[in-house]
Amino acid sequence: MPTVFSRIIARELPSYGVREDDRFYAFLDIYPVRPGHTLVVPKVEVDYFFDLPPDILREIWVFSQPVAAALRRVTGCLRVGAVVAGLEVPHAHLHLIPIDRESDLHLDRRAPASPDALAEMAAAIRAALES
Repeated sequence: MPTVFSRIIARELPSYGVREDDRFYAFLDIYPVRPGHTLVVPKVEVDYFFDLPPDILREIWVFSQPVAAALRRVTGCLRVGAVVAGLEVPHAHLHLIPIDRESDLHLDRRAPASPDALAEMAAAIRAALES
């Protein structure tokens, strides 16, 4: 059975996408730690992040770099933190979280975001990626 992320990638479920290519899809987390919290997901369905093939493991970071730069411009954060947790969905993924202090990386502080807030943030990030 496909994971929820595979269903999002296949457009069977809605998402607030910010960047996509033939190997990865980046979209906003609907339960963000902070506004702009983005998930980067490989299109290949592998459960554990560090079981990804070496080329995909390398390329996820390269794909994520412009997303992180856009997050900094849009949110004004000091840094974009990267978290590999992966317990909630059995599909490898990377959390990109705008941070101003270490405590901003606590995934247990996630809260639902409104569809309007997500749509506005996704549009701002996509615009920053194009500039």
